[in-house]
Amino acid sequence: MKLSAITLDCADPLTLAAFYQEATGLKLHPKSDAVFAALEGENGVSLAFQRVDDHRPPSWPDPAVPQQLHCCFRVADLDEAEARLVRLGAGKPEQQPNAGRWRVLTDPAGHPFCIVGG
Repeated sequence: MKLSAITLDCADPLTLAAFYQEATGLKLHPKSDAVFAALEGENGVSLAFQRVDDHRPPSWPDPAVPQQLHCCFRVADLDEAEARLVRLGAGKPEQQPNAGRWRVLTDPAGHPFCIVGG
């Protein structure tokens, strides 16, 4: 068995794909549309986004709507990457479990993700 994709539920797949495309530099799959969009990963693993009616974004760290899944991305400089991602539309929750080693951000659809220094 080989991992082929990680798929996030959201209200607007193309908008969320555009955020992650800018953040990662991955290419948008040519058959992406308003129902399902994907970014083609360099190692064969795609990052995908599927429309879900009445999507409720995670409310991390409040467990009312669990995060369900989160992605981690390695970056060379935490402060620089955080500033860039916030300019692209990421949010930064007040709670930061270990801000010296990683930062928790949220994508425009509310999914938490981490950037990890190193």
